[in-house]
Formats: sequence, structure tokens, C-alpha cells
Amino acid sequence: MDAVRRGDLAGSLQLQTWEKFVPESCPNPTSLGRELLGMLQFRAVRLGALVILIAGVGTECFVTKLSVLDLDIWWHLSAGDWMVQHHAFPHTGILSRTAADRPWMAYSWAYEILLSRSYALLGFMGVGLFGTLLTIGVALGVFWMIRRLSGRFWAGWILSIVVYSAFLFNIMPRPVFFSMLLYSVTLTLLLEANRSGRVQLLYWLPLVFFLWANLHLQFIYGLFAAGLFAGINVLQRLAISLRIYPEFMARPNLPPSRLWLVLAGSAAATCLGPYNFHLYKVVFGYSSSKVIYSMITELQAPSFAGISHFLELLLAAGAFFAIGWQKKIDPFKLLLLMVASIFALRATRDAWFLCITAAAMIADFPVSAEEREQPLRFREFAGAGLVATILLLLVAGNVDFNTRGLDRVISAEFPVDAANYLRTHPVGGPLYNSFDWGGFLSFYMPEYPVAIDGRTDLYGDAMDSQFLASEGAEASYATDPYLNEAGVVILKNKVPLAKLLPTDSRFRVIYRDDVATVLARN
Repeated sequence: MDAVRRGDLAGSLQLQTWEKFVPESCPNPTSLGRELLGMLQFRAVRLGALVILIAGVGTECFVTKLSVLDLDIWWHLSAGDWMVQHHAFPHTGILSRTAADRPWMAYSWAYEILLSRSYALLGFMGVGLFGTLLTIGVALGVFWMIRRLSGRFWAGWILSIVVYSAFLFNIMPRPVFFSMLLYSVTLTLLLEANRSGRVQLLYWLPLVFFLWANLHLQFIYGLFAAGLFAGINVLQRLAISLRIYPEFMARPNLPPSRLWLVLAGSAAATCLGPYNFHLYKVVFGYSSSKVIYSMITELQAPSFAGISHFLELLLAAGAFFAIGWQKKIDPFKLLLLMVASIFALRATRDAWFLCITAAAMIADFPVSAEEREQPLRFREFAGAGLVATILLLLVAGNVDFNTRGLDRVISAEFPVDAANYLRTHPVGGPLYNSFDWGGFLSFYMPEYPVAIDGRTDLYGDAMDSQFLASEGAEASYATDPYLNEAGVVILKNKVPLAKLLPTDSRFRVIYRDDVATVLARN
């Protein structure tokens, strides 16, 4: 009784202390909190938050201009132009002089044609807007996934922002963004079907994989998730029949025969394209490659030098906790999250695979039907998109997101002036170029087929190693056959070879600026 009185007295003293500092006109903090929570339930407030989400992602794209700074986007653009001009799909190394006869497939052909038509329509602005819309599409896809699985708008909104901060702006808009979007759809269908027992939801998967396989090679990640889902279902039923299935594990509730039919249909759908089953040869080639993991920073393990990597770990930890906190542990969720964690810790670029998987596991927490909120209607999404578009139009003018501004950042990153010099002062080829600039030169200076570009699957480990060693000014540069036959050389000023080669009697400097050095053979 005394303890209760002391608690009452302490509460009374706290209230008196608060009242000393709060004006009489100020509402009661408890009632104010209730009012704020009530306001968050208004659809108008939610639509405003959705506008902020869309406009925020778009503004970041406008400010950073990442859509035109990607090293690989330019060879994708050139490949798209080639396909449109020739009305065909390439099977050899177009755009390259050193690997022109090697087999190569434009496995992201649909993305490349879309990019090509965007550039044909609006020039550099078309490239910038295409990348911006693709980034916003990923953002909305992740939000839709979390909102649909969790049944709560604000959970989806807050968790989406954490996910964006963990990976969305660490890489530039390219075909992998379609993988992010379609993986979100695939995972939503798998988890929702598993939770509800409605296998009919999975009938959409063959269509998803048909689109995915013609947009980006990492459809294999989604196919792995679907295969893992079907495989675990069979193992669960086998363990149950043998009476060795643990009580703490969730039980399967979908018919295995239909799951395997859906999986077979999805795998078959990935072969419905110009390269059909040959896409899997490219997948195998990438999986067996080794040199690219030392050459390309985003294919290396995360350095944990920035906050995004720690947010990635936070999401993973939260997902493992969410899986373990449930009454029954779902083995599919646990194994998929473990695999995604391994992939993300192996290569920074695969952070999206872990972050989206983790967000889905956190969102897919058991909620009663009464607690699930009504989703926003299509016209509400459309209205929010329209308002966000108007806001972004106002932002664009203030952050120099226009043709002139994009041209300025491209010229600061790529050898635009050097290429312009060669146009007015032509030098006989063939061309030798820095690895990072091959894609841009194939687009901006097509009269000189490039020595190398970002298509590591085309050039292979041996050639990639040779160019990497030469750029690093290692002793082998003197015997580099591609450099020995070059008539003109364009190098980034930052690479060691750009400092060494001007002292080589075989070449002379004919142009230099803050970005590039151009040399011609003596």
C-alpha cells in the first residue's frame, strides 16, 4: 500500500513539474499523442507520406545524377541502338575490336531497347529520367511488398526508408533494378501463398519469370527462391510422414504437385526469349569467373565504411529475430535469409538481395484480419504519383537536372573533350582504352571499336587480367599485344599507365585535360 502511495506521489510530482514548464493553453501531452496517432490514420496523411516517399527518392536521383554516371549504362545503350538499327539480337561481341568474334548474348536486351528509345526521344534527359523512373519503381515495389505482407501502411513506409538507405543508392540504375523489383513481387507471392494457403497466387510466377529473364540475368535468384520453396515443402512432408518433423517448425499448407508445376512453368518461361536456354550458360560463366571479383569494387565484400552496410546488418538481424520470435519457425524463410546473407557478404552489389529478403521476413509477421488495414486504391496511388511528379518538376530546375546539367557531369566523369578532340584531329586506330571508359567510348565514339569494356562475360578472365595489369603499369604492359597494336590510346589520368606511357618511346601525348590523356603511336 505504501509503495502504491509513493508511486502516486511520484506521479503527482512529475505532473506538477511538467505543468510549471507547459503553458496553460498547451494541450495535455497524452491527449496530444492520441490526436497525432489519430491523424496518422487519415488517408490524406498517408497519401501525403506516399508523396514524400516518391518525391524523396526522385529528388535524390536528381541531385546525384547517378542515372548518367554508371560506367556500364553506355554499352547497354549502344547495344540497344544496335538491336534497333539491325532488327536483330547480337550473338557475338559487337562494339569491341578485341572480342568481336567471341560469342556474346545481350541478356538484358529488353532493358537495352527501352534505354535506347529513351535516349532517342529525349537525349541525355531520356537516360536520366529512365534511370529515375526505374529507381522510383524499385522504391514503390519494395513499399508495396512490405505494405502487403505486413498489412500496415506506416510499417511499410518506415521500413521502406530503412531499406532504401541500406542499398538503393549504393549502385546506379541498370538492369539489376528490374531484378530488385521482380524479386519483391516474387517473394510477396511466395510468402502470401504460404500464409494464406492459396496456391493460385503462384500462377503469376511464370509471367514474372518470362519478363525477368528478358530483362536481367539475376532472374536466377528468384528461380532459386521458388525452387527452395518447393523443395522444402517436399522435405517437410517427407519428415512428417516419417514422424521426425520437429514441433517447433511450421507445417506446409500448399500441395507439392502444384508447386512443382508452377516451378516447372517458371523455369520454362525463362527460356521464352531470343537466347532461350543458352542464358544458363551465361549464368554458369559468371559463377565460375574469378578475376572480376578483384577488379570491380561492387563485386567485393562490403567494407563497412558507410552507414548503409550497418543498416544492412540491422535488417538481417531484425529478420532473423522476426523468424525466431514466431511460434513456429518457417524453414523456407530461415534458409532463404541465410543464403541471402552469404551472397550479400560476398559481394556488395548483392546487398539488395539480403535487404529485400530481410524486409519481407520482418513484414510477414502474423496479424489478425481485424488488424490489417485497407490498402490504398489505385486512383489514390495515381493521385500521389501526380502530386509527386509536380513536386519533382519544381525540384529539377533547382538542382540542374536538365540537358546542360547532365552534360556537365558526364563531361567531368568521361572523356568527352578527348573524344571531341579526336573527331577534329583524327588519328588512325586501333584504339586502346581504360577499362572503365570502354562502355562510354562505344557509345560516344563508335568509329573506334573499343579494346575492352564492362562486359566481363565477353572478354573472360585472361583478357580482363591482361588489361588490369597493363592499367596498373605492371611489367607485362610492355608485352601487352592489344597495346602493342594500338594506334591511339585513351586513358584515365588516375591510372598508373597514364603516367608511364608518355615516357614510352612508342607513343607521344597529343591531348591531355583534367580527365583524360590521349596518346598516338610514333
